[in-house]
Amino acid sequence: MIAAGLLLLCLAIRKNYEPLFMVPIAFGILLANIPTAINEGGTASGTLSYLYFGVASGVYPALIFLGLGAITDLSPLIAHPRLMLIGAAAQLGIFMTFLLALSSGFGGQEAGALGLLAGADGVAAVFFSSKLSPNLTAPIAIAIYVLAGLLGTIQRPIMRALTSREERLIRMKPGRYATKLEKMLLPVAGLLLCCLVVPRTATLLGMFFFGNLLRESGVAKRLVRAASTTILDTGIVLLGLAVGASASASHFLTFDSLKVFLLGLFGFAAATACGILFAKAANLFIRERINPLIGAAGLPIVPRAPRVAQWAAAKEDPANFLLVHASCSNLAGIIGMVVAGGLLWSFLA
Repeated sequence: MIAAGLLLLCLAIRKNYEPLFMVPIAFGILLANIPTAINEGGTASGTLSYLYFGVASGVYPALIFLGLGAITDLSPLIAHPRLMLIGAAAQLGIFMTFLLALSSGFGGQEAGALGLLAGADGVAAVFFSSKLSPNLTAPIAIAIYVLAGLLGTIQRPIMRALTSREERLIRMKPGRYATKLEKMLLPVAGLLLCCLVVPRTATLLGMFFFGNLLRESGVAKRLVRAASTTILDTGIVLLGLAVGASASASHFLTFDSLKVFLLGLFGFAAATACGILFAKAANLFIRERINPLIGAAGLPIVPRAPRVAQWAAAKEDPANFLLVHASCSNLAGIIGMVVAGGLLWSFLA
């Protein structure tokens, strides 16, 4: 486990694999598995168990989503509302991965947790997997952050295989300007819609939309500053350490961990393909065509996924700017992933 922690630390520092989360996770693995800590019972079930309470109770993910809401501009969703469906369509990969996990011999709750790999949001995956299958939380989080570092390598061949050069050259018009009132109404409407339909999304989406309302109201700048800096960073550090400390050898150094990684690879590929194919299908019925590359940005990896889509478009046409459109798909993917996780938790737990 110490060797595994050192390897993850090298990936985070040398290869820049999601270092904000990976460095705390890797250090948590080291902290929980050094001989002194072992002698004192210092795994997640020992002296570090108080840290894991914030994961099991959902405190750390909620604090992180509060901070994310405070730093996120949701105006692309207002400017390009139809693109929300593309980001949501990418979440079909979650249910495809869930079915594959079931067929691979995992139980219902374990398969539900593994399906979240395709959602590609490590914080939300940690939250829901801790409810469905806590023993898989650490392998799932680590697999997501390692694969996130490989996102371009995973997505680029799929983009080229599923789109023609003509489709990659499609230019999309800029959206309309979002008013201040619309920006304030969006988090309220999003909260009511998502949380009334799927109540188990309230912890994460409730905090996300609350943080965004603080940002857009303009009257709580001190709270926005605290949420987007101190609270967000504290949540990231504590979540990473707690998840890393829970990665015991009996749960992590098993053949199932390799299966988790392979399922994650499948999930990333499936979600990418679902987003692209949905955009291609939509083009059959609409007048203003959508560049299918933005479907790949439906994986809620911020800001890497929109940048990969922009890179693919710029490679064909350097003057083609899709970053804002891809960001809309990405934001919808974040919300859609939490909704999908809430559905799995509702039906399986």
